[in-house]
Amino acid sequence: MQLNSEIIISDTSCLILLSKIDELALLNKLGRKVFITQIISREFGQKLPDFIKVMDPSDTHYQKILEMDLDEGEASAIALSFELSNSILILDELKGRRIAEKLQLRYSGTIGLILRAKQEGIISAIKPILTKMRGTNFRFSERLLDTILELAGE
Repeated sequence: MQLNSEIIISDTSCLILLSKIDELALLNKLGRKVFITQIISREFGQKLPDFIKVMDPSDTHYQKILEMDLDEGEASAIALSFELSNSILILDELKGRRIAEKLQLRYSGTIGLILRAKQEGIISAIKPILTKMRGTNFRFSERLLDTILELAGE
């Protein structure tokens, strides 16, 4: 899972989660450019910060094929990633991540993004952010929590 990229393409779940815990600015600090599609913008349903740009894939052929297995937002994000080289997808749904892996696309989840922020010195600790995440409807196992904290040196 390579996280180094100047271009981030986020799915809706990442936007919603980071917005709920008041950490949406992390996306801006980690990527020089942050993109979402119109579908994701509509699913998010909130005013977007200026640093998030809306861009749809120019060829929706891949998106239509992906929609047979994924929701529209994930399908549009994956389709856009084919057009933006050196991008990383932020996907939290397992099915979307599996498809991204099969397609040999670079991806991470929101927790991986937070770990990267710690590793790059953008944040000093991930535990407070993970604690805030636990207060939302976003679920992750104790095992994952322990692994991430260990990787972060906390």
